[in-house]
Amino acid sequence: MNIYWFRNDLRLHDNEGFLKATQKADEVLPVFVFDPRLFEKTPMGFHKTGIYRTRFLLESVADLRASLREKGGDLLIRIGEPERVLAELAQHYDAEELHLSKEIAQEETDVESSLSKRLKQLNVDMIFTWMSTLYHVRDLPLAINRLPEVFTDFRKNVEKNAAVRPTANQPESVDSPADCEAGEMPTLADLGFTEAEITPPDPRGVLDYQGGETAGLQRLQKYLWESDHIATYKETRNGLLGADYSSKFSAWLSLGCLSPRRVHEEVKRYETERTANNSTYWLIFELLWRDFFHFVMLRWGTRLFKPSGLKLDKDKRWRHDRDLFEKWQTGQTGVPFVDANMREIAATGFMSNRGRQNVASFLAHDLGLDWTWGAAWFESLLIDYDVCSNWGNWNYVAGVGNDPRQDRYFNQYSQATRYDPEGSYVKYWLPELAKVPTDKIHRVWQLSPAEQQEYGVVLGEDYPLPIVEGDKWLK
Repeated sequence: MNIYWFRNDLRLHDNEGFLKATQKADEVLPVFVFDPRLFEKTPMGFHKTGIYRTRFLLESVADLRASLREKGGDLLIRIGEPERVLAELAQHYDAEELHLSKEIAQEETDVESSLSKRLKQLNVDMIFTWMSTLYHVRDLPLAINRLPEVFTDFRKNVEKNAAVRPTANQPESVDSPADCEAGEMPTLADLGFTEAEITPPDPRGVLDYQGGETAGLQRLQKYLWESDHIATYKETRNGLLGADYSSKFSAWLSLGCLSPRRVHEEVKRYETERTANNSTYWLIFELLWRDFFHFVMLRWGTRLFKPSGLKLDKDKRWRHDRDLFEKWQTGQTGVPFVDANMREIAATGFMSNRGRQNVASFLAHDLGLDWTWGAAWFESLLIDYDVCSNWGNWNYVAGVGNDPRQDRYFNQYSQATRYDPEGSYVKYWLPELAKVPTDKIHRVWQLSPAEQQEYGVVLGEDYPLPIVEGDKWLK
């Protein structure tokens, strides 16, 4: 009998590790463990895994359980430290092997190491399968310690010299032990959330995110085959409002509800059967960015989590002003484009890629605050949180990553007028500015007292005064 430990691979399609576990034994015990450490409060005072991400995770695990039951098996669910829970299960069921996907970030690998020590005492082998990226790590045309510092160099090398492996089949059936006590799905309260924190999803969100492989495959089908939105992806991907300006696959990719190889496979089929253009290529291009950040994490490890980043710049001094940080968190900076994005993520757990770059730049460069605070806030809130992409991108924007351009700075006014020219996005999330004209919406700090009265917004009362000198962006 084998155990399969599901982590960030909550799917049956293209799950090579799970398929292998079912092929190597007559019975397999699928397990998911909710680790309480991942839901605790951080030193900053918010949950490490916040309400939106937790809700999406619960839905994804429930969907996986339903899929396994359809195949005759089940998903054993427990709350506890995985290294302890899994060792106890291995001993109880006299398991021969424990199969799992290979993770690369420190917290995950620390748990793997702890589990490995316990399983060695039981003579149980751990069998890892690499499944998190589009390109398999062993198929890269270069060693990880020779990974290029620049994404473009990585992309060109990989596109020219490597191939994406075909997707793996699903097991036709799953046989779990007859005495498997599956356990109940935990509630949000079981995972430490208070009644005040458990609020229904905000209806203003770009998408009604539903966790799980079923919903992920439906989104893939809709975005490609039912709507053809992929055909204009490159032109619309910097949008801010609506469900379809971008694919939104990232949430399902983050928990492995969607396989990147499955997405790639479907895009290639779409190119063959319908059209191939810059937009279809650009979606694969984004999957390559995702791969790059995974391999960056594999090469540089814990350096991504340190304020000095990949550059190990010890001379840079970051500010640690909690009051300023809270204004950024809550969308009270007095800079409409920043505030609209920060209110969206706080209300829904999602923010566009364009918004993420801008608010990160504002925190790191305009406020000079410790960028790791911002990365931790995103980790808590984002439905599509991916440890490699999140911390890699924050390194990049904060100017401590391996980007050849130093201090990747975003001018908030020019960004706002370019990507929200009518002010529609700002007014959507900042209704107090609804009456401000388009030509003034992105520089409200310039409104005269008479204009404030005319537009129904008093600066410092209805909307905050800016915490930075906004006119610097207009010069």
